[in-house]
Amino acid sequence: MSEPTSTAGSGQLKTLAVRITEDLRAQLDIVAQLTGRSATEEIRLALEHWIAKTKADPAILKKAEQVRAEIERKAQTEQAAIAAIFGKSDKPAASSSQAGPRRGKPAGE
Repeated sequence: MSEPTSTAGSGQLKTLAVRITEDLRAQLDIVAQLTGRSATEEIRLALEHWIAKTKADPAILKKAEQVRAEIERKAQTEQAAIAAIFGKSDKPAASSSQAGPRRGKPAGE
């Protein structure tokens, strides 16, 4: 569950509810007390550190590249589908004078 919280100058923050054990919460509170920061700031710093570490992991980088390539393939397929439906084709559209007779009417009427 998250909801936006506006802050001055640093963009928009969102609230994130995380369930943790009592023991982990007690440790978090002690660390926050020792560092002089809030538990929220300690969590934010820990997440930033963890994300930076994860982004540097070669296995994660390889997986991210595979996901990016799949997203690009899907996007190209969808763009081609949209172009086929709505886009201009290389062939000029048949005008009404070039079209054959309408159904149910003999030619020349």
